[in-house]
Amino acid sequence: MELIYFATAFVCGFAVYQLKLPPLIGFLLAGFALNLYGYKTTELLNTLASLGVTLLLFSIGLKLKVSNLMKPQVWAPASMHIVLSSTLFSGFMLLLGALALPLFNELTWQSALLVGFAFSFSSTVFAVKVLEERGEMASLHGKIAIGILVMQDIFAVIFLAISTGKAPNIWALALLVGLPILRPVMFWVLNRSKHGELLPLFGFFFALIIGYQAFEFAGLKGDLGALIIGMMFASHKKAGELSKSLLNLKDVLLVGFFLNIGLNAELTSNAVIVALIVILVLPLKVALYYVLTNAFKLRARTSLLSAFSLANYSEFGLIVCAVAATSNLITSEWLAVMAIAVSITFILASPLNKRSNEVYVKIEHWLLKFESNSRLAEELPVNLNDTKIVIFGMGRIGTGAYETISQTHPNLVAGIDIKPDVVEKHIKRGRRVLLADATDPDFWQRVNHSHVGMVMLAMPKHMQNIFALEQLRASGYQGQVTAIANYPDQQKELEDMGVDSTYNFYLEAGSGFAEHVKQKLFS
Repeated sequence: MELIYFATAFVCGFAVYQLKLPPLIGFLLAGFALNLYGYKTTELLNTLASLGVTLLLFSIGLKLKVSNLMKPQVWAPASMHIVLSSTLFSGFMLLLGALALPLFNELTWQSALLVGFAFSFSSTVFAVKVLEERGEMASLHGKIAIGILVMQDIFAVIFLAISTGKAPNIWALALLVGLPILRPVMFWVLNRSKHGELLPLFGFFFALIIGYQAFEFAGLKGDLGALIIGMMFASHKKAGELSKSLLNLKDVLLVGFFLNIGLNAELTSNAVIVALIVILVLPLKVALYYVLTNAFKLRARTSLLSAFSLANYSEFGLIVCAVAATSNLITSEWLAVMAIAVSITFILASPLNKRSNEVYVKIEHWLLKFESNSRLAEELPVNLNDTKIVIFGMGRIGTGAYETISQTHPNLVAGIDIKPDVVEKHIKRGRRVLLADATDPDFWQRVNHSHVGMVMLAMPKHMQNIFALEQLRASGYQGQVTAIANYPDQQKELEDMGVDSTYNFYLEAGSGFAEHVKQKLFS
């Protein structure tokens, strides 16, 4: 049965991808199509979906630092949003109930508040998938969105503890005391796991056993345990490599998650109508995200892109509705309403996020009227005075290019990267590297590149280089541009857009290594 499900998911995902939409839309549509033909979810598919979400949260933890959650622009908007949006949703539902609309007329103020709370959450799975595809996990708006989602997870744990009566037991205290003590041992094991097949198995073990199962045993939410264990490894030098080793496996397992949403929906006419009504209120939820984050000195673009990442309903709403249905506060049809609403908002939000920069450019003049005059340190203007060569993306390739150029022209080259920790590392080593987002239209308006003769696009994600190239050309830059690519079709796309030269990382790494060997052999 699962083979049929995954085969259908592939066909739908492939078809959707040809339309230049994220494959996850196809996976959702596959779930609904199978549902209409009478198929239902299976125990194995539920297990695979649960494993995918757990590994996802573990991977988020590997990239998340506690200090990010402590920033006012994260915890304050998250806390205020969940209170305000829950209130707005519940009030809206009670109003529709007063008008005697089906399902809404069954709600009391307590059950309306509970359903409103369910709709206030945004999907962690969706946001991370979108940010990863765009290479924006390390961007400021990406970190703001993920921080808000983690805060929502904390609220979720509190809700589940209260609603289900499942309070933490004595083993929770043991975890609180024991994990910090065991952290050096965990780091030692990670170091000794090296780089082969043992590394992803290490991630599996710590995410599912030490994280999920240990926290469940202690009366805490298992997914939260996976997230916390991941955060404990975030400062380790191999955290990035560990995350990459789990990437493909996590993505395959998450296909089961997206299939499950469609397979679990009870497609009654009332459920579909109510879901569509609830979706009409989604823009208010997104606007609230924007207003609250913008109030904490974030630029208009940062607030808008983080709000777009959260422009959906969450799979956690299904859990809230299930708890409410078990307590007879709502009917089981609300589970179908939530499943349909989640699915449709995923489908709507995918192209919205894909074109988020285009949307921002079109409404920028209006958004800037409400922007704060003060700036966070991460969003200050970038100075490129006297710079002749600029390298975007200071990973291995960018760093190698910087070092080679700086040997002959040390004062004419500068690097730019989106990650604060990467920038800090390069500065400590004496390199001139600045913090900025090359895909940000505002960046190109704030920077003076009239003296720059060459731009090198060396960012790891192909779409990052595409977005940066579009903004570079739109800003009136007339100098030379060179870019890296992983595949020949990516090279052709860049060249068609006017890039002067491209560097195929996989093809030319071998020739570079051969040149290095020749120099050593015949010198």
